[in-house]
Amino acid sequence: MNNNALIAMDKSGSFRVYLAITTEMVEEARKIHDTTPLSTAGLGRVLTGAGLMGLLLKGKEDKLTVQFKGDGPAKQILATANASGCVKGYISNPDADLPLKENGKLDVGGSLGIGELTVIKDFGLKEPYVSSIALVSGEIADDLTAYYYISEQQNSAFALGVKIDTDCSVRCAGGMVIQMLPDFEEAAVDALENMIGKMPPLTSLIEDVMRCSAGKTVSGMTEELLALIFKDMPEKYMPEKLEEKSIAWKCDCSRERMKKALVTIGKKDLEEIIEEDGQAELTCQFCTKKYFFAKDELLELLEQMK
Repeated sequence: MNNNALIAMDKSGSFRVYLAITTEMVEEARKIHDTTPLSTAGLGRVLTGAGLMGLLLKGKEDKLTVQFKGDGPAKQILATANASGCVKGYISNPDADLPLKENGKLDVGGSLGIGELTVIKDFGLKEPYVSSIALVSGEIADDLTAYYYISEQQNSAFALGVKIDTDCSVRCAGGMVIQMLPDFEEAAVDALENMIGKMPPLTSLIEDVMRCSAGKTVSGMTEELLALIFKDMPEKYMPEKLEEKSIAWKCDCSRERMKKALVTIGKKDLEEIIEEDGQAELTCQFCTKKYFFAKDELLELLEQMK
């Protein structure tokens, strides 16, 4: 099963829906970062939310970074995504752990605590667009909803979920964004509010679809999930699929990028590394791949800097 997203619009042209099942992507991130269930839930929600936000970008080369930073044990969760659906990310403390909340749910908000959400959008211009808001709840979906309303004056609603299995693997994961269009009908807003108010957790709906979709592709399951979520909407506001997209984990690190990172530390620090260690080993924050640089490579870099 692959990760899959679809974009749909209701028949009245009042809103668009971006819906994704991201189980494989979140499980891959869990394995790479060896996260606790709490950290898996937080990182998975941020990865899925960033991936959906990437699909909202207009330019093919556009990309964004979403950073959640707080005083809780998770410290920071960061993800980057582009318009092609490529996503990568990391959590500063993969071992973060807290007691379950009273309702038996993982305390993702508590793991972040009080802090800030920063979104950086790179449109290929001289300077990227940067905007920050205070965390609303730290539960990720609430914060992204607030970001679009406060920073972009866009009425949007996020739903994000990660369900952890008994063996700590990812049982299912997914996300949804509903975004109002400029000429929306007020009745559409009322219908959506009514639907969202009654909507079960997204992971419960994904599990329902998985149980009834044996042998089906994830693409077919995403379409069934869309129909299940909006089954009680008035016919006029039923969303219809426009196109399908892929959301997948992809780290674009390379030796060349790591060389550039070594150059940015400055001549003095590089000289100290050569003198004291005689070599350097850099680890990618996103995929944890290690890159080794021998002394002669470091000396060559130092010469280039001179």
